[in-house]
Amino acid sequence: MVQAYILIQTEVGKAAEVATAIAGIQGVTRAEDVTGPYDVIVRAEADNVDDLGKLVVAQIQAVEGITRTLTCPIVHI
Repeated sequence: MVQAYILIQTEVGKAAEVATAIAGIQGVTRAEDVTGPYDVIVRAEADNVDDLGKLVVAQIQAVEGITRTLTCPIVHI
């Protein structure tokens, strides 16, 4: 199992809408609208890195209102 935080920038005024839409995507365990340099922070999980990439590119980035994403895989050192 691979888990990651996905930091998302949105169009102005779209953070809550984007967070709500992303929360309904399978593989997303949490989606919160926040303040700061990013507008939404998502926690997601997938079986492997390839599936995580597909989740981000094919599903999360397809949500209307997103301008940029940064995926940060969780590591256990």
